[in-house]
Amino acid sequence: MNVLSLFDGMSCGQIALNKLGIEYDRYFACEIDKFAMQVTQHNYPLTEQLGSVTDLDTSELPKIDLLIGGSPCQSFSNLGNGKGFDGKSSLFWEYVRILKETKPKYFLLENVVMKKEWQAIITEAMGVEPIKMNSRNVSAQNRPRLFWTNIPITQPEDLKIFVKDIVDTEVEDKYYLSDLAIAKVQRSKFGREYATLDTEKVRTLTAGYYKIPGDGVYFQDHKGKRRYTPTECERLQTVPEGYTEICSNSQRWKMLGNGWTVDLIANIFKNIN
Repeated sequence: MNVLSLFDGMSCGQIALNKLGIEYDRYFACEIDKFAMQVTQHNYPLTEQLGSVTDLDTSELPKIDLLIGGSPCQSFSNLGNGKGFDGKSSLFWEYVRILKETKPKYFLLENVVMKKEWQAIITEAMGVEPIKMNSRNVSAQNRPRLFWTNIPITQPEDLKIFVKDIVDTEVEDKYYLSDLAIAKVQRSKFGREYATLDTEKVRTLTAGYYKIPGDGVYFQDHKGKRRYTPTECERLQTVPEGYTEICSNSQRWKMLGNGWTVDLIANIFKNIN
């Protein structure tokens, strides 16, 4: 089986395939973020990086059996700029182009929950209705997403994983927020209540988590209010611990916020035959 991954950053799709023991011959990736590419090559050195999706000539590829991707969501997200297909999310059409050219046996497209009119355009182009799934069933994160795919999908069992299951009891002081940072969070449009050990699920991580005030996903323990550490964020995304550790914390937070929840993708891939 040959796999082509578009916009999958640090290769969460490849993690899911390996977690299931699904064998593949070649794994191609279209990505331009150098840090995400470094993480992928560190963990999966046989990955064949193809550069920007806009430059991809599919005639140079072998037969693709599985096409996967999560086209940019910034213009579709309610936290984004609202430009829809006029913004970065217009790269969705590159996915459609490549889907038509490669004609894979299986395809999977992921994106955020969005306006119905945008969803309808994607649905018409993909030829299948989206299925809404939430990472909360397989992780401690509330992360609703839409999936357009021809792989049979069953909703994952609720594993009842909560905040208390992913946080460390002691972390370095650098993860705690100063009074100034706390004030910025409270003033921000992304301001959120702080999770505690008794809170069931963490709000959705985004790529902006490396910033302050970031996306407002924070934790409160016995010492104060703090960010989730990169390792805790790996747990929230069900990424193997240490998978992103070759990069700085800022880059780890960014790529984890951009990434997929691995166990949710694995729940879909388990129906590949």
